Amino acid sequence: MTTMGIDPAQLEDDDLLRELRQLHATRTDALLHGSAAAFARHTSRTNELETEYLRRYPERDVDPGRLRDGARRR
Repeated sequence: MTTMGIDPAQLEDDDLLRELRQLHATRTDALLHGSAAAFARHTSRTNELETEYLRRYPERDVDPGRLRDGARRR
């Protein structure tokens, strides 16, 4: 896999979170207005960064309301 941009493993935690927030903020624009290649790259970069986040924080704080049982109770 070729990584465009800094290897996610090399990012400091704050930089990783900033990059993730930026990608999530631009997701709809990439879908609606980006070329197929741009959208594919957006998707692959998001996957790279999310994979790194999950590697660092496998026991992250999960909101019970975001689980299936929590959603059913709403």
